[in-house]
Amino acid sequence: MSTRIEGAYEGAVRAFQSPMLALLHKRHAPLIVTLLASVFTSARPSVAVAEVHTEVGDALDQLRAAGNDNLPVGSARELCKQWVDAGWLIRQADDADVEVYRLSAHAVGALDIASRAGGPRSRVSQSRVRTLLQAVDHLASEADPDAERRRERLREAIRRLEWELERLELNDVVEPADDEVLREEAENVLALVRELPADFARVAESIRDLQRQVVAALRQDERPTGEVLREYLHRAEHVLDATAEGRAFAGALRLVGDPDRLDRLQEQLDIVLHQPFAEKLPAVQRIELASLSQQLERGIDTVLTAQRTASRVIAAQVRHHDPLRDREVDDLLRDAIVELAAWMPTTRRNEPVEGLRRLPRAQVGRLRTTLDDLAPQSRPARLAASPALEDEPATLDLARRWGGPSYSELRAHIEAFAAEAGGELDLAAAFEAAPEDLRRPADLVGLFEIADRFGLTDGDEIVEVVAIRPDGTRRRLAFSAASARLTDPDSPDPADGAS
Repeated sequence: MSTRIEGAYEGAVRAFQSPMLALLHKRHAPLIVTLLASVFTSARPSVAVAEVHTEVGDALDQLRAAGNDNLPVGSARELCKQWVDAGWLIRQADDADVEVYRLSAHAVGALDIASRAGGPRSRVSQSRVRTLLQAVDHLASEADPDAERRRERLREAIRRLEWELERLELNDVVEPADDEVLREEAENVLALVRELPADFARVAESIRDLQRQVVAALRQDERPTGEVLREYLHRAEHVLDATAEGRAFAGALRLVGDPDRLDRLQEQLDIVLHQPFAEKLPAVQRIELASLSQQLERGIDTVLTAQRTASRVIAAQVRHHDPLRDREVDDLLRDAIVELAAWMPTTRRNEPVEGLRRLPRAQVGRLRTTLDDLAPQSRPARLAASPALEDEPATLDLARRWGGPSYSELRAHIEAFAAEAGGELDLAAAFEAAPEDLRRPADLVGLFEIADRFGLTDGDEIVEVVAIRPDGTRRRLAFSAASARLTDPDSPDPADGAS
């Protein structure tokens, strides 16, 4: 006796530790249920993260303005983060790479329980009993291996249908059903439909769990990639047969795969909604009945989206898998967690954190200059003498002729040239008009330096000039046409102040 009680108690403890019952057991459970039910509907199973934060924030402001003080502290963003951590919301990216929130299977189940408890009390109706009897009859028919008894049941069904057909052919009158009975039938259908979203969500979450397990196995790199993928394909193939929710999804998938059956379902719903008894149903129930086929399609799309996402994530992991890099990332994250665990106890709430303004400089030390040759490095070979300078002694005048620009001479030349042109200085024309000792390549650079002090203007045309080196060799140089206007002849020379 004690063992049975202990086992039942442990099972109850595990049940109340699940996110679904934990949600209903929270202090602010009515508020959480209300907010989740208002944001996520059957027509909007996934909502963008920013929209959820805005809608939850607006709802909290309205409740506070109405005088409700018993509300949780924190912003809408903080509340949504808490709900994600508790397993009631799922944050993910949709096919358009937009971050969205979805209700988890636990949250869907909790909302269904709250809706049933707050709605009309369930009754033992004729419709529920008929559904039960039909289910038992179908179960007995499928489980009974006796062929004779099965034939007898089929003959009985045929006789019943033939009798109904003969009656209709005789008087052509359909006995109208009582409105109360039809309403009970509609409530029974809706009760069955409300079970589907949670079932679909559980199947999608089982696929996401499988995705996380496969990615973790690939990152750990403890087994060959082919073995991990074979296991994934096997489990993905049988995920729909492993649970009751998976089998329900497989049946719904077969339904959606038959367009005629879907069309027939929609026609039947239209017939029901156009009957007089349907006008007496609450507006919420009429909407649920009208959107039944859409709910099936959305639920199936949720599971198929989870399958596509899992395949895409696993394929990307296999394609870009780098065991060394993954281990380095894991080590860095582990070190960060250790540092945070040591830092958190020494801090206060809302204490500012000084951010890292720049990365630390790496202490490289001395790099090796040779890798495989242990012999000492030899001196570089002597530079070959220039043929043009072999017969001329090294003098100061030679160094000046082969050195930098002659700023003073260039300044005097361009001032005289610009004066003849009314102050306008065309650099290409001025360089071509200079004497040969001022047409060295270095002097062209000096010419640009001087002209730049007067506001150099570039043109669209490409011009060419011929530069003459001290040894008489010529070089053709091309540059964008440039000009300047010499308006301040007393501007300091570039050479002024040079040491």
